Amino acid sequence: MSADVWIPFDPADVPGLPDTLDYRVWDGGPDFPADPADCAVYVVPYMKPSQIAVRPLAAMTGLRVVQTLTAGIDHVQPGIGLLPPGVRLCNARGVHEASTAELTLTLVLASLRGIPGFVRGQDKQEWRSGFYPALADKSVLIVGYGSIGAAIEDRLAPFECARVARVARSSRTTERGAVHPWTELPALLPDADVVIVCTPLTEQTKGLVDAAFLSRLKDGALLVNVARGPVVETEALLAELKSGRLHAALDVTDPEPLPAGHPLWTAPNVLISPHVGGSSSAFLPRAKRLLAAQLTRFAAQEPLANVVLTTDQ
Repeated sequence: MSADVWIPFDPADVPGLPDTLDYRVWDGGPDFPADPADCAVYVVPYMKPSQIAVRPLAAMTGLRVVQTLTAGIDHVQPGIGLLPPGVRLCNARGVHEASTAELTLTLVLASLRGIPGFVRGQDKQEWRSGFYPALADKSVLIVGYGSIGAAIEDRLAPFECARVARVARSSRTTERGAVHPWTELPALLPDADVVIVCTPLTEQTKGLVDAAFLSRLKDGALLVNVARGPVVETEALLAELKSGRLHAALDVTDPEPLPAGHPLWTAPNVLISPHVGGSSSAFLPRAKRLLAAQLTRFAAQEPLANVVLTTDQ
């Protein structure tokens, strides 16, 4: 079959793409590469603002597939209502697990072992010795136990944690143990030394980590957010950080990018990374393999992987 595919990479750099499709390169620039009405598959540009991601959707009247390069779909959600019926929206499950899990463990270990203070001490040529918390013997709670949550637990395994608890929308059993439903989250929070938030951003999870959530955490607990900024209520977290009761490590913030002068920058006990969970050398090879596999399925009229929703018929 022949069809227009909008892709943010040079197709010559993506091994395995079917040659029966017509590729148009668009990475979010001001000019479209072709008539959007002819586009059948739209691969959303990576790490572009929502207004760019959804800009061509209203004119894509012949669209059949939207493929994101992210695990979350919140940046294209505002444009879902613009799509014709029967469009399949696919996410990038399998692309970001390794990279995001690596960063999560980096944030946890750096925060517990005091690495930010050591770096500041090095800048001042100060020898800041002492005892610091270890991850060993800690109780860890993973909030949002999908493929990324499972990848994080895989990397926690060698660190001799006392316990790893898991929470998702519904209960189930995995090889590593039980996954608790959302309804049990309040009861699990007080036991956690480290809470890792990796849930998708939805109407149900927006503001999930609010003042009530944080108040249930024990003194000295560490909150790690590698999900989306709006999952955490910033003002509620700031109040806990300023009191010195909690610690936080944030790869995502609300607002984002975090503007200069925002109080999160100077709050005590917080480590901030600039939303780089998926932005590593692991991204491109995995993203290209996903696109080659998906577009091969599309060209062969086979079922697609990672379909998270289909617009109303």
